[in-house]
Parts: sequence; structure tokens; C-alpha cells
Amino acid sequence: MSTKKIFVAGFGGQGILLIGQMLSYAAMFEGKEVSWMPSYGPEMRGGTANCTVCISEAPIASPLVTACDVLVAMNGPSLEKFESMLVPGGDLFINSSIVPQKASRTDVHVYYVDCNKITEKKLGNPKAANMVMLGAIINVTNVVDKLTMEKVFQKVMTGEKAKLIPLNMRALDAWEK
Repeated sequence: MSTKKIFVAGFGGQGILLIGQMLSYAAMFEGKEVSWMPSYGPEMRGGTANCTVCISEAPIASPLVTACDVLVAMNGPSLEKFESMLVPGGDLFINSSIVPQKASRTDVHVYYVDCNKITEKKLGNPKAANMVMLGAIINVTNVVDKLTMEKVFQKVMTGEKAKLIPLNMRALDAWEK
């Protein structure tokens, strides 16, 4: 695997940074090289948030991403602002629950993931929308193994949060291509 550069963007409160963290932890569990760099405004919830994740078998020279292989747009402004960062042939994931517009690019693979509708209909918990998107990313890109995510959840979700592990595991499988 060459270095996979992933850019996740949306607004604060959507779990943008958590998607990146979970991918990063999973890559570390699998013995891969990884970098995770969050970016968010001072308002956090409701403001803009994004992060970059680089995953590779070789050491990563720089965590800065100016062109990405995978772009996740969890809201409309993120799609408009960052769609041009995606390399031709890259994977574009759009949260079609919130983003009404279609991708303008025809040289990339586009996946419309109706995160909010899926969480309501299949999971009964709207807070799992980011995990539905994470599952879509993993299912399409195979950047990490989905089974590794259970180990990550067990490591990260302890105490009261441990009861959320089954929900999050179901969320990873909720989207169908």
C-alpha cells in the first residue's frame, strides 16, 4: 500500500475528528505508519472542523495534505471548499443527508452516504452518523480492516461508553454500496 491521504471535513459536532482518530488508531493497531492532524475553529460545535489522516507502510514525511486520495464531505460548505483537493481517480464520500448538491467532479469515484437516514432507520440513534460514514470509508478503501475497529472501540470506549460498542459496530456495516 502506498501512502493513503484522507481529508475529513464538516462542522463541529458531527464527529469529524473522531472519524480521523478511529482511522488513525486502527492503522496503528495494524502496525502501519500514521499521522493525524486536526483543525477546528474556536467555536468548535457548529463551526468548521476537519482533519487529515495519512496511512502508510513506510514512514510519513509530512502530515500536511494538499492533495488527498479520499475526501469526506459531511456538509455542503466542505464539499464546495475541498472537492478540488481530491486527486483524479480518488474517492469522494458525501453525507447526502445534509449535502443537497451533487459532486461537480466526473474524474473521481463518488459515494453518497445518507448517514442520518441510515442511523434513524437502521440503528435508531442519530449520533452514530459519523460511524456510518467511517464504515463506508473502510468498506470502499480497505485502508484498515473493519475487524480492527472493534479492538479500537474496546480501547477507546471504556466505562460508560463501553455500552456504545455494539451500536458503533453495527453502524460500520449499515451503509451498502
